[in-house]
Amino acid sequence: MRNIALVLLIITALVSCNNKKAQVGLPDIPVYTAKTENIALHKEFVGQTYGLFDISIRARVDGYLEGIHFDEGGNVKKGQLLYSIDPAPLNAKVAEALSVVAQAKTNLVKTESDYKRYKPLAETNAVSQSDYDAALANFGAAKASLEAAEASLDYAKIQRGYTKIYSPINGLIGRSQAKVGDYVGREPNPVVLNTVSRLDTILVQFHLTELQYLSIINFAKAREAVKNTREQQKAEVELFFADGSRHPYLGKVDFVGRNVDPTTGTLMVQTSFPNPEELVRPGQFAKLRLTIENPNDVVIIPIKCLQEVQGKYNLYVVDAEDKVEYRSVEIGQTLMDMVIISSGLNENERVVMEGLNRVRTGMKVAPKEKEFKSVRSNQ
Repeated sequence: MRNIALVLLIITALVSCNNKKAQVGLPDIPVYTAKTENIALHKEFVGQTYGLFDISIRARVDGYLEGIHFDEGGNVKKGQLLYSIDPAPLNAKVAEALSVVAQAKTNLVKTESDYKRYKPLAETNAVSQSDYDAALANFGAAKASLEAAEASLDYAKIQRGYTKIYSPINGLIGRSQAKVGDYVGREPNPVVLNTVSRLDTILVQFHLTELQYLSIINFAKAREAVKNTREQQKAEVELFFADGSRHPYLGKVDFVGRNVDPTTGTLMVQTSFPNPEELVRPGQFAKLRLTIENPNDVVIIPIKCLQEVQGKYNLYVVDAEDKVEYRSVEIGQTLMDMVIISSGLNENERVVMEGLNRVRTGMKVAPKEKEFKSVRSNQ
């Protein structure tokens, strides 16, 4: 009996050992448990920045550039002298116009005198009617000639005034396109000498497709149907830069273009952002994020859990019996290193996060829950 009991004990120990070996032999696979978040869906666009005003400084008369009266890349004030062009040729034109005015005045005095002398004589028939009519006509022509000469003088003075070029606004001025001594104002010489930009507000223009436009418009109508405060009804736009950093101020949509460009099938949209520190400059390329759908509960997982094959997305799910299942899913919006799963995955399902090349369908694994720290938490 003692021998039989010993044999049974040995058999039990061997079975237990084999079970432990089988359990120990399962591969440890890091998994992530799918979670739901209340997220407002966004759409991202790439746009280009502009100043609130980007005004070209033009040479409106041609001549030799005589002076530059500002620091390139610095701030200028409205009415500040920027450029001066040699006024000598235009001074001569003003003098010539003054001479013509003087001649016209002299002629007017003579014709007026003749008219006043002929008028009482014509009333008494002391001169012929034709002589009186000629005197009257000469007097009228002399007045018209004086008016034309004075207009030419005003124009010459205006042209001479264009030799002094002043800043039209307060703003930041760029690099001069001409140097002192250059002949400017006539092609192929520089006509646009510089640009002054007002930067306390920055504009960003981007293009969206007709379908995107319709989606955004429908979302806007849905928001208007909900009774919210005026501030809540404003569209919020986020601005991101090339290094991934976000502009500290939210923007708003100013307007949507009148028509769809037939060559590209897109509409132009303009947004504006406060820029009090003037850190954003015209000409930058920036990424915009625009809300297109109200917040909803959506399933979200790390992007690293996905596999893409010919435009289709797949992942491995570990079921309740710790077996691996290969599953196709549809994805939605990407949120930096996370992605929304539109269909194919439910909340609390475990997804293989690492070692995707080590698993296959039907394989039994030892799932190990692993925490994933998303960079979204730093935004």
